[in-house]
Amino acid sequence: MKSMRSLAMANGNQLGQKCCPAGKSCDNHGEGCPSQQKSAEKMSGDMDKPLISRQLMESNPNLTEIPSQSQTVGILGSGDFARSLATRLVGSGYRVIVGSRNPKRTAGLFPAAAQVILQAEAVSTPEIIFVAMYREHYSTLSSLSDLLVGKILVDVSNSTEKEHLQQRESNAEHLASLFPSCTVVKAFNVISAWSLQSGPKDGNKQVLISGDQQEAKYKVSEIARAMGFSPVDMGSLVYAKEIEAIPLRLLPEWKIPAILALGLFICFYTYNFIRDVLQPYIQERKNKFYKLPLSVVNTTLPCVAYVMLSLVYLPGVLAAALQLYRGTKYSRFPDWLDHWLQHRKQIGLLSFFCASLHAVYSFCLPLRRSSRYLIINEAVKQVLANKSNIWNEEEVWRMEIYISLGILALGILSLLAITSLPSISNSLNWREFTFVQSTLGFLALVVSTFHTLTYGWTRAFAESRYLPPTFTLTLLVPCVVILAKGLFLLPCLRHRLARIRRGWEKKTTVKFVLPTDYPHTEKTSHV
Repeated sequence: MKSMRSLAMANGNQLGQKCCPAGKSCDNHGEGCPSQQKSAEKMSGDMDKPLISRQLMESNPNLTEIPSQSQTVGILGSGDFARSLATRLVGSGYRVIVGSRNPKRTAGLFPAAAQVILQAEAVSTPEIIFVAMYREHYSTLSSLSDLLVGKILVDVSNSTEKEHLQQRESNAEHLASLFPSCTVVKAFNVISAWSLQSGPKDGNKQVLISGDQQEAKYKVSEIARAMGFSPVDMGSLVYAKEIEAIPLRLLPEWKIPAILALGLFICFYTYNFIRDVLQPYIQERKNKFYKLPLSVVNTTLPCVAYVMLSLVYLPGVLAAALQLYRGTKYSRFPDWLDHWLQHRKQIGLLSFFCASLHAVYSFCLPLRRSSRYLIINEAVKQVLANKSNIWNEEEVWRMEIYISLGILALGILSLLAITSLPSISNSLNWREFTFVQSTLGFLALVVSTFHTLTYGWTRAFAESRYLPPTFTLTLLVPCVVILAKGLFLLPCLRHRLARIRRGWEKKTTVKFVLPTDYPHTEKTSHV
């Protein structure tokens, strides 16, 4: 599992450059790699093309001219990240010295303004040196220990998930143990080589920094600011382990909501399969297995979206009921409820995702070949029955209202999804944000409930199958949430809940009076 991201490494697997066999890394250190020796003879080959294009370096005069009076920064390593870092530093006005085991071979991969020399020569001048190499190659720098005394080493490396679990100390702490006379700062490992190329506008702007000396962290922070990034002090070097774990995480906040959505989908799909496909086949010998890829999926998606939307508001109802029961807001919620409240945004976005898929699937239903056959069969039956008009006023109105409510509900969910984006939510004040997420979000649940009821109409009682329609099962949780919300609007509960949320406690004897103009409506973000 050697697929380490090129956030802080020197090999450059992220953008497709491979100069060594799988599992090997000699881009920064070894001189005896056969593939590199061959590529050194053909500098015009694809493997020797730098991560930063030659056109980019030539078009920017800052990358070809060496600054006369500027701070000098050193880099140990010659991989993708080192090249991108050097280009970004030169463009930010720094004088860059790159230390390489073979400067003649790697000089053409860096901007002309960057000086590529031997490692021993490169570490003598700069005070701050970026170490862009793998952890297992730190020991190769032992010969430079005397030259590195008093230097600030910036560790930008990452580990694979397996290595991160096996190693007790972080890469930065390991580097600090090898060079105790140096000051080690962990930084830039959450920034990719692409972000360094394109600038913070196309990538993450935050640079997480940890270290034991405040002055060293301040100097590295100044470099990050000069490059256009936002430094964030994470504390001492012991937090480097946590920082190195960030690039290894795969959507940690989405795991529980995704499992929940998948579980609901499997349950509803199985139920719809038994009711709409298997039961007719057993009872009436009708083959409806053609419904499995499209029709059954389309029946399942709105069920998942509707229940997930109600699960966004259910924890708020439970939290309010718990506060009313305890008579205080200063008692902690149970862990399961606390985690549920923290995942409401992801649950709401997954609800919107399922609702959008339902809209697309519904649009494609008339395009099916089976749908065309069914229409022709109905037309033939009408002709054989000698019926000239089968217009059903009630059914027409039902479908018109049903589709209109569905479009309205999807439109409100789209607005909720858009305002959940950081770029949009940051432009709204708190009242605007809570109005969209709380008031309009609950309105979307109410509209979706009417949409479901209009779809069902009288079919919940007219059909003679053993299993009830799916939509009747989905109404349970949303109706509970809507009824609970209605109960909380009663003056006796509304005033008590408002007093609790302003600090009143049931067991205290302090008289607490709300202002006459205090708004009693609940303002909390749900999505």
